[in-house]
Amino acid sequence: MKLFRLTVLALLLLASTEFAGAVPTAMTNVYGREYTLLNGKWNVIVDLYDQGRKMQIYRNLKPQKPEEFYEYSFEGGMRLNVPGDWNSQNPELKYYEGTVWYARHFDSPRRPGERTFLYFGAVSYRCNVYLNGEKITSHEGGFTPFQVEVTDLLKAGDNFLCVEVNNRRTEDAIPALAFDWWNYGGITRDVMLVSTPEVYVKDYFIQLDKHESDIINVSVELSDAVEGEVKVEIPELGISRILNTDASGRAGTSFKAKRLQRWAPGAPKLYDVSVSYGNDMIEDRIGFRNIEVDGTRILVNGEPVFMRSISFHEEIPQRMGRAFSEADAVMLLSEAEALGVNMIRLAHYPQNEYTVRRAEEMGIILWQEIPVWQGIDFEDEGTRAKAQGMLTEMIMRDRNRCAVGFWGVANETKPSPARNAFLGSLLETGKALDTTRLYVAAFDLVYYEESTCHFEMHDDFTRQLDVVAVNKYMGWYHPWPVSPSEAVWDVCPDQPLIISEFGGEALYGQHGSSDETSSWSEEYQARLYRDNIEMFSHIPNLAGVSPWILFDFRSPYRFHPVNQEGWNRKGLVSDQGQRKQAWYIMRDYYRKMSEK
Repeated sequence: MKLFRLTVLALLLLASTEFAGAVPTAMTNVYGREYTLLNGKWNVIVDLYDQGRKMQIYRNLKPQKPEEFYEYSFEGGMRLNVPGDWNSQNPELKYYEGTVWYARHFDSPRRPGERTFLYFGAVSYRCNVYLNGEKITSHEGGFTPFQVEVTDLLKAGDNFLCVEVNNRRTEDAIPALAFDWWNYGGITRDVMLVSTPEVYVKDYFIQLDKHESDIINVSVELSDAVEGEVKVEIPELGISRILNTDASGRAGTSFKAKRLQRWAPGAPKLYDVSVSYGNDMIEDRIGFRNIEVDGTRILVNGEPVFMRSISFHEEIPQRMGRAFSEADAVMLLSEAEALGVNMIRLAHYPQNEYTVRRAEEMGIILWQEIPVWQGIDFEDEGTRAKAQGMLTEMIMRDRNRCAVGFWGVANETKPSPARNAFLGSLLETGKALDTTRLYVAAFDLVYYEESTCHFEMHDDFTRQLDVVAVNKYMGWYHPWPVSPSEAVWDVCPDQPLIISEFGGEALYGQHGSSDETSSWSEEYQARLYRDNIEMFSHIPNLAGVSPWILFDFRSPYRFHPVNQEGWNRKGLVSDQGQRKQAWYIMRDYYRKMSEK
């Protein structure tokens, strides 16, 4: 009940903004259910001055009398692909921030004894959803799913769906007014009509115990508060269990799994799992692994693992647009795999479910985080509620994915009582939903202390985290106070430490002095990587490293007319897919670390 109260509280608080509504958490494993995709070409109207709601264009009215007319029409105008961002599909919308109305027709015959839900994988950043001329739900947050039941709202024959999407940056948004990536707007992930029985399996959480190697914990929640039998099966392990739900529709159990092969980096064992109630059966592929901390070490299945990581944005640089498909996930993950990683930090927001599931199949650990990235108003209760809601939606979507080893709650925040209370509430929210993962945040406050000749960081909040991460761009934003071979670290010495960002910018194919930062050359970037790798050997509690970043990515932050042109050039790979010199340095380092 504590879990239930926390979830409801977070979602109710989300209603404090114009677009945010009390949206129930989306059902678990939507891709394992019966669904119809509503992807494809949608008609759109660009609404720069926000007049569409006043004009009620969501009603899609047509003149019925000679004297009637309407100053809008979805037919005959612009069309955009869904899923997809509008910025990359039309040159005039490259920098657009504002409202775009999406619309389409669809048929959905009503079938007796079934319920129908409209599910959105993500809409960036906020939206109102209208069906047949009536508003049915709202959502805020550009990277997590939401759903609304439409069983009694569908008409026989033609139905008209309209989505008011707005990506305008605001102070109370997450992320806020300024962030170092492109502000893509649009319906950026799959849209689906999902069919279920009248009572269905809404949620399940099936994971290996935090500490035990052969104990599987199971919790199941039905869509309705009913008592009944739920069956959980893992055929390959010979497991078939009947759970009896209580009056709230919930059930839980634990059992021993003999001959269990645990999922591990490079050995991604997955099991077919089914959860059924009545005539509703959900099938999934689930792996089982332990991840915990022992002193300064991160243990996977009881063995210390050095996290050889990389980050990437949910962007395909070659087409300058948001990644959204399974093919996009394969491209991004394959380039990461070639580097020799066993972990990926999905920066700086929850990414597509295709990416998460494909990484799991490839045996890659994931760090997922919500976009609490600098500039957040930590004193605003509404902003805190939004962050709690985003964290809840992220965890509830992916807590059955054993590849997810880390939940990230913040990046580069400054200490203050308000910040500590804000992030503390996120840890409380997260741990009410999932204690099987490690909780982490990234900081950028490490400094060189002249009196001790050590690198230090003093932030009391780190004590609340399982793993501490640091972004430190030595040789780029920070000149070396000592040579890399003398750079001794004393940062959270009794906790695992990950260098979560390091590196510098280089324009692919540009050559110059390895001694000049302003050369923007591959040679200087390569030197940065060699120097940082030398520094790593002087960090006694180092548990992993994650360069920033795999690919060059688009960012309005970046003004240099020759070397950047609206791109952050810190990628190991160029925007055209060419590997820079530093890529080979990291590949060789990871090969060496994998042999230890």
